[in-house]
Amino acid sequence: MHRHPHVLNAASNLLGICFVLIGALKFTRSDATSFADETAWLSAALLLTSIVASYAAIRSNEANRLQNLTADIAFFGGVAMLALAMVITAVVL
Repeated sequence: MHRHPHVLNAASNLLGICFVLIGALKFTRSDATSFADETAWLSAALLLTSIVASYAAIRSNEANRLQNLTADIAFFGGVAMLALAMVITAVVL
């Protein structure tokens, strides 16, 4: 079975960072004053989509370009939303 490079490891690590950011915003009670937690939740959803698509592409025996493309697009969208959430958090805190 030929394996292509996947974003599974990086997306799962960034998903953990999303949850740390959301937890920190809840802990400091800053979640009600900004859109940082909503942006982080959107990032988490995109990264989870990337994880599922990447895992499906790894488990598939045939090369499925749509799964790889979905994983890549969702990953880059998730990274962009996480960066935006971090900027919003830095401004609020």
